[in-house]
Formats: sequence, structure tokens, C-alpha cells
Amino acid sequence: MVTMSHSPKRRILPALSLLLALTSACAKNDSTGGSPTSPSGPPAAGSALVYSAVGASDVMGIGSTSPCFIFEDCNGTGYVWVAARQLKASGYTVSVGNLGIPASVISRSFQDLGTHYGRIIGGNIIEQEMPFVRRDASFVTVFTGANDVNTVTAALGGGAGGSNQTAYIDDKVSTFGTDFATLMNGIRTRAPQARIIVLNLPNLAALPYLATASLAQKQAAQRASVRMTTNAINAQEGVTVIDLMCDTRVYAASFYSSDGFHPNDTGYAVLGAEVVKALTSSSYAAPRASCSQMTLY
Repeated sequence: MVTMSHSPKRRILPALSLLLALTSACAKNDSTGGSPTSPSGPPAAGSALVYSAVGASDVMGIGSTSPCFIFEDCNGTGYVWVAARQLKASGYTVSVGNLGIPASVISRSFQDLGTHYGRIIGGNIIEQEMPFVRRDASFVTVFTGANDVNTVTAALGGGAGGSNQTAYIDDKVSTFGTDFATLMNGIRTRAPQARIIVLNLPNLAALPYLATASLAQKQAAQRASVRMTTNAINAQEGVTVIDLMCDTRVYAASFYSSDGFHPNDTGYAVLGAEVVKALTSSSYAAPRASCSQMTLY
């Protein structure tokens, strides 16, 4: 039996529940008209860029020395602001829309699952972030799935899946794939000219926060994260994928803050530089179909 996964410490914003209620109410009144089109190519040199950042606590830069909170555009050390500063240094003007909600998952179904098994879930991206992507966004970054994997392993630790935990994991991966497609389509509808840059998941089983976990829990986290990356994230068409799964830098302990889950300044610097490269390159490398990091356990 997989043991309950340990939730990494997160800095939850005061009055977060009130904020989510307000954003949900606003979303119901916001039309998402328009039709999806292919993402634009690299931006013209020196152009003005509108950046919407979608995700969880990583978007805020939790784990870094200078995080920025939801809706805040500050001089932070998370990857969003590392990328913005590098773009500004290259002559672009950049307006950042920070939509990250700490401890969020992709959808209502994962939010309900996590709540049922005692996890702190800050909200869900489809309902509480997607409706606020700027319509005039030049590019959108999306980083999601880690909290969903932790939710799945927590459910397994609580008895979900019974005698067939592998089938349970695969079912949740399938749900994540459907949710991820919904998220991509929603972003395209709101911001049809935006270049969408997605960060896939590394093999979470190999990250420091699970170093002392049981082999069964590591195998469950590996199966969920690898399949979410290969079956859902990498499979999306018309997006640029930053391949964290097969990037050896992401597996170094020095990449992470003291909680072993969130990157530190060094890790966020790597992610920010990759975002810039993915945005400004006309031929950014596609994610690898296989690598040794996919089968560590």
C-alpha cells in the first residue's frame, strides 16, 4: 500500500478562500468568445509583450528568496520574473499577469479528490485561473500537474484503488489528460494570438521531497508523473513544451529549496531562461519521447 504523501510546506495567502470566491464569481460573468487559432511565432525584436503565467505556487516563486503573490508584478526571483527581466534586458517591454494560486490543481475533480483525502488544495486552474488569462496575451506559460500527482498518491495512501492501484493511477492520468486539453483549449479561446509555453513534469519520484518515501510511493509518483507528461502534456499540438522530464539539471538537490519540492533561486533561474529560449526561438527542441529519467524506480 502506498503511504500518504507528505505535502510540501506552502505559504498560503491570507483570505485565499475569499479571493477564490471572488474570482469564481467574476469568471461566471466573463464571456470567453473568439475562436482558437495557431499560436504566433517568436515575437518581433523590441516589441511589447503581455505575459499571463498560469500554475500553482511555482508561478509565485515560492521557495525563492523573493516570491511575488497573486496578481502582483514585482521584481521577484521566481521563473516568471527571471524570464521577464531577461526579455526586458533584450529590449522587450513586458507586462506580467501573475495568476498562480498556491496548492492549486488542474480541475475541480482533482480539487475534490484532494479535499476528500485531507490535502490542502488552494483552488483549481480551469475555474480560477483560465478565465483571467489576458485576451491580449502575447504568451502564456502553464506549469501544472505536481500537486495533482501528490493528490493521487495521497488518495492511494487513503485506500483508493483497492487491489489495483495501477489502474487507479492510469484512470487519474486519463482524467488529467482530458482536463489538460480543456485548459489548452480555454487559453486558446481567450488569447488566440498567444504563444503557449508548457513546462512538463519531471519524474517526481526522484525529487528530494520524496527521498525517504517508500518504494511503492515512489513507483506510484513515477507512474503518475511520467504518464501525465508523456500522455497529456507532450501530446498537445500547437504548444511549445519545455522538457523538464528529461533535463538532468532538474534532478539535482541544488535545484530545490529546503522543502525539496519548490525550486530555489538557482532552479527558478534555469526555468526562467528556458521560458525565454522557448519564446524567442523559432525551432525550440521538442520533448524527448523517452529518457532514462522516466524509469528510475
